[in-house]
Amino acid sequence: MNNKKGILIIGAGGVSMVATIKCAKNIDTFGHITLASRTLSKCENIAKTVLEKTGIKIDIAQIDADDTQALIELIKKVNCKVVLNVALPYQDLTIMDACSATNTHYIDTANYEHPDIAKFEYKEQWARNDDFASKNLTALLGSGFDPGVTGVFVKYIQQNYLDTIEYIDIMDCNAGDHGYAFATNFNPEINLREVSANGRYWEDGKWIETKPLEIRVDHDYPEVGVKPSYLLYHEELESLSKNIKGLKRIRFFMTFGDSYIQHMNCLQNVGMLGIEPVIHNGQKIVPIEFLKTLLPDPASLGERTHGKTNIGCICEGLKDGIRKKYYIYNICDHQECYAETCSQAVSYTTGVPAMIGSKLVYNNTWNLRGTRNVEEFDSTAFMNELNSQGLPWKVIELDL
Repeated sequence: MNNKKGILIIGAGGVSMVATIKCAKNIDTFGHITLASRTLSKCENIAKTVLEKTGIKIDIAQIDADDTQALIELIKKVNCKVVLNVALPYQDLTIMDACSATNTHYIDTANYEHPDIAKFEYKEQWARNDDFASKNLTALLGSGFDPGVTGVFVKYIQQNYLDTIEYIDIMDCNAGDHGYAFATNFNPEINLREVSANGRYWEDGKWIETKPLEIRVDHDYPEVGVKPSYLLYHEELESLSKNIKGLKRIRFFMTFGDSYIQHMNCLQNVGMLGIEPVIHNGQKIVPIEFLKTLLPDPASLGERTHGKTNIGCICEGLKDGIRKKYYIYNICDHQECYAETCSQAVSYTTGVPAMIGSKLVYNNTWNLRGTRNVEEFDSTAFMNELNSQGLPWKVIELDL
């Protein structure tokens, strides 16, 4: 029997499929794997795929991630060293509190968002810093791609290319085609709340708010081409503006096609993106939750999605007093991701870094304690893991 403490993965969507397969491929690190979700059948499907793809048998469990006491009991039962949270961001705090109560390290991919308020921020997670630090625990926040790899990319540029980073543009392109008239590549409720909200960026020490999709740039993504990219607020802006000293401006852009925007605007105009309950035939329903039920499950998109993603950071600053600009990015192919993990590239680019962050906390390579964002750590080990785990990256110098 393996007495080594393992990893507990909570959540059973597309990102979980990738993260669990990747943890199984790194079983020498994790010892054993338990996957838990509210819906046991989803865990069973992932466990079956993991066994087929890797030959590794994992344990599964049913859990209500809103129930802190139930989480505490599960963590104690499975004897894990780290918990990887790939459930809903609404559940970050209950899972964090269960980890604290059981002296277990915590990793997630997205910051906390209140289910009744369309706003996401690190405030309530950062407030738990002293609690985790006092117990010699690490809570690694935002170890997906964006947030996650984008922060590691910035730290890598800071460590190897620029003495001071003054300007950062995070550029996120999904050029995949799934063939549907309208679908989202990750949880529809989270995705649509994020995109339909006002944009924000940080400049000269203050936040500047914009209307939804008000600012557009046409950016040339290597190996993908020129794509319309729209300014959004994204959570890594909050942590990077705090942790990268000397920064003057940071922005986030994401690509959307005309059809996606037209569908989203129409849904918003008729109230389908609402988060407040409405009465329908005597029943209370939340419009965006109902819409989620109608839309294709993002976990089902992998087989039919073709094309590439390109996500990276453009960093401008000074090196030895000379102004320089660098572009660091990763390119993923949807069908290659599906062949390895039965998932499309959006899930892959989140699930792989989730495993890497868990691995580095598990083996004590990343050993800063308290609630931490990825850019607070040395980037070297993470960058090496990206190359060996399926997310190779490139750095090119751009003209000023």
